Amino acid sequence: MVAGSRVDWLATGSGDPVTVFAHGFGGGISDTRPLGSGVAGTRVFFAFRGHGGSAPLPADWTYETLADDLRQVADARHASRAVGTSLGAGALTRLVAAAPDRFERLVFFLPAVLDRPRPEDAKSRFAALAAALEAGDDEELARVVELEVPAVFTRSAAARGYVRQRVAALRAPGMAGALRRLPALTAVDSADALRAVAVPALVIGCVGDPLHPVGVAEALAGALPRATLHVYDEPGVLWNQRADLRRRISAFLR
Repeated sequence: MVAGSRVDWLATGSGDPVTVFAHGFGGGISDTRPLGSGVAGTRVFFAFRGHGGSAPLPADWTYETLADDLRQVADARHASRAVGTSLGAGALTRLVAAAPDRFERLVFFLPAVLDRPRPEDAKSRFAALAAALEAGDDEELARVVELEVPAVFTRSAAARGYVRQRVAALRAPGMAGALRRLPALTAVDSADALRAVAVPALVIGCVGDPLHPVGVAEALAGALPRATLHVYDEPGVLWNQRADLRRRISAFLR
């Protein structure tokens, strides 16, 4: 792992093209590495500030803050392609709205927000996580995190490992405050800001995920002039459709 001035990153593979991967809230480098399986060239995985990076997330952070982190890594590694997941998809949205030609290809996996604040069910989930963190209640924190796992997998070793990892990540300093701030933030002020993004984009959403409403994926794909939209018919894509997801991303980036 190489330490940058604000964030840490890990590069695997070699040569061109170079693809940068941006993770979701409370995630990190390990969360996006599965998405890079089969992607040719150099793959660069990084951690946003406050998520294991070398600097904390500012108390007044916005998606512009995250876009700056993404831009720093992409520029340092000369990345021509980008993959953003959830929070990372929002950061990528913000970045390309300001710099439409920065990348040659874009992938947005489970975008969570565009130009409107989060819906009430997402706000409730974040509030529950923040309350558990503030109370130091790890049992309740694990219970809320487990809602992210499809019911059929909740008793599996993989699910237990996922919950432990997520709980540990959410205990990072400043996460409770970030969770309180998150629901009111939008990636862009208006989806019209994306009309100038003329490069090919793949937007991947799913039905039934309260944290990643399918309407956001549809709106994002509708705003990007050269977007392809794929919607999975159930939540838990990384649990239920991991092989297909990897194939879809790698094929698009080729």
